Amino acid sequence: MPSRKVLLIEDDKDTVRAMAIRLKGQGYDVAVAGDAISAVSAARKEKPDLVVIDLGIPGGDGFLVIKRLKSNVDLMLVPIFVVSARDPLFNEHRALEAGAEAFFQKPVDNDFFLAAVEKALGRSGTFEPSPHR
Repeated sequence: MPSRKVLLIEDDKDTVRAMAIRLKGQGYDVAVAGDAISAVSAARKEKPDLVVIDLGIPGGDGFLVIKRLKSNVDLMLVPIFVVSARDPLFNEHRALEAGAEAFFQKPVDNDFFLAAVEKALGRSGTFEPSPHR
């Protein structure tokens, strides 16, 4: 099976490093965009199988990036996971309404997150979205 690609849209280098290590350890290719300005062009170039985005990125709002990804005919079906430290009571609902498949509160439960990635990419697992994971 060919390797699946995950695009991380995140500006915190420690978070990028930790998530990339986990994802690469599971056999995924990882691409990174560090801000909202480069996020959509990176998605067009990289053609990811999954996008993981933080809402608080430089250069714009993560919700705007989600909207742009979902309005692009080549990217609209790519699942989007939001990983954020922002208040989940308000932002989880907004993220799901904007088109995200799941919302994960930082710090992320690694096992649950990786199971969700595997499920979203059709590898395996029994991912069921759970609040604030």
